[in-house]
Amino acid sequence: MHDIRLIRDDPTAFDTGLARLGAVAVSAEILRLDEARRTAIGKAEGALADRNAASKQVGQAKAAGDEAEFERLRALVAAKKDEIAGLEDEAKALDGQLHDMLLGLPNLPMDDVPDGEDEADNLEIRRWGEPRTFDFQPVEHFELAAAVPGMDFETAAKLSGSRFVLLRGAMARLHRALAQFMLDVHTGENGLTETITPVLVRDEAMVGTNQLPKFADDSYQTTNGWWLIPTSEVTLTNTVRESIVDEAALPIRMCAHSLCFRSEAGSAGKDTAGMLRQHQFEKVEMVSVTHPERSMEEHDRMTRCAEDILERLGLAYRTVVLCTGDMGFGARKTHDIEVWLPGQATYREISSVSVCGDFQARRMNARFRPDGGGKPDFVHTLNGSGLAVGRCLIAVLENGQQADGSVLLPEALHSYLGGKTRVTAEGALA
Repeated sequence: MHDIRLIRDDPTAFDTGLARLGAVAVSAEILRLDEARRTAIGKAEGALADRNAASKQVGQAKAAGDEAEFERLRALVAAKKDEIAGLEDEAKALDGQLHDMLLGLPNLPMDDVPDGEDEADNLEIRRWGEPRTFDFQPVEHFELAAAVPGMDFETAAKLSGSRFVLLRGAMARLHRALAQFMLDVHTGENGLTETITPVLVRDEAMVGTNQLPKFADDSYQTTNGWWLIPTSEVTLTNTVRESIVDEAALPIRMCAHSLCFRSEAGSAGKDTAGMLRQHQFEKVEMVSVTHPERSMEEHDRMTRCAEDILERLGLAYRTVVLCTGDMGFGARKTHDIEVWLPGQATYREISSVSVCGDFQARRMNARFRPDGGGKPDFVHTLNGSGLAVGRCLIAVLENGQQADGSVLLPEALHSYLGGKTRVTAEGALA
């Protein structure tokens, strides 16, 4: 959510930022509502002052025996009361309109974010590792002999419909090992606090991390009003909602392994084969709450935390800065980390790490108290995948595949698999 004072101070700069995102200029309408709201508030305060003054004079007129003046002043007090109520209702309605308009506007990109329309305009900033070369034609994960026995889409479809998978045996064990490996690195070496959160949240939590009101169709809602989280960014970030933390407590660094639920509205026909795009999946999410002056430093740190997981697994990747046309609603800047998938012969996103500035903090009313005293200020929030577990499973399988359909597993996972080093072509750990 945006600071109305910044829009008042420089409406042109605000509209310029929106234009970079392909959004229309709205500062004139925002300022019109803001001015009307402030005018109504000012009139209400003036009417209140008049009523208070008249109330004092009512007693004086009564004491002086001036019945006509007494009745006039009493009528004036009653009229002012109605006038104040009307002006307060008007101000409240205008405030609601203004609030709703601001909630619906995306965050503004940082100056160094590249302009562009879609993923083709993203800016690559580095690569790590060389994509593996094969002396046979590599296949996608769901075609691998090693994966087929333990990656059951048919049974999942009977249970839940399309875009679900049932993992069993070696695939379930490998999926669990990947999540445990990520958590151990992030908590043991990267200083993140492991957190187990609910997967059902209220409206306020979804508003706080900008899933609502604009993206309601992208998430699932229960019949009694709870929302299934699209990522534990929602719950982790909202732990500081409506609170004031001490500056000394910053940064707050958290991670969570959770189920995630997305309706994938508008993605019909896109990545329908295999596990790449599912309605239910798992992620190890990272969230940081920081001092405003250190959020960009934290953004780079979080990006390295995600990249390091891929490096330990020996998976080639590239890191890109998203352009304005590909960036998420709440982000000011985003690094996408894309892992190499031999089955598709391309890099695919496995983590997005975003810095949101105070955009989410304003929606949540999350602030910090400066060490030296003074007025509390809004924190900055960041989020990123560390990593998407299912997509990591895909990458491990495809990059480790052998000509006979078996899969060699990264050394970093061996201890998590009881010393097993591969998945046989029959689908067993060995």
